[in-house]
Amino acid sequence: CEQRIVAAKVIRRWIVDHQRKTAFVIEHDFVMAAALSDKVVVYEGTPGKECTAKSPVGLVQGFNSFLRQLNVTFRRDPANHRPRVNKRGSLKDTEQKASGQLFTFDVDPEEEQQEASTATKAD
Repeated sequence: CEQRIVAAKVIRRWIVDHQRKTAFVIEHDFVMAAALSDKVVVYEGTPGKECTAKSPVGLVQGFNSFLRQLNVTFRRDPANHRPRVNKRGSLKDTEQKASGQLFTFDVDPEEEQQEASTATKAD
């Protein structure tokens, strides 16, 4: 995960800062997409039949739009910082859908502290 983020930042820095260009990158990994992008293009439609590309939007709006189509929510794993899909109907899934924030890449400090204390007790 770390190497992909470093690679994404190097690519972004080279294209944006050194070349002063805009790039259209097709990326299917949320971590890479977030590290590479200012904006995203979300496609809507029926896979294999028809689709419509929407206008570019910011990451939050784009990721939420995409995840809404899939009816899933993501949280950030506090151990490795990778996005993880919440179980459908779980407390996290329900809370995130109610708030309209279908993905979370920031680690919740209380959650991280609970994870750490649980891991310490297990040792």
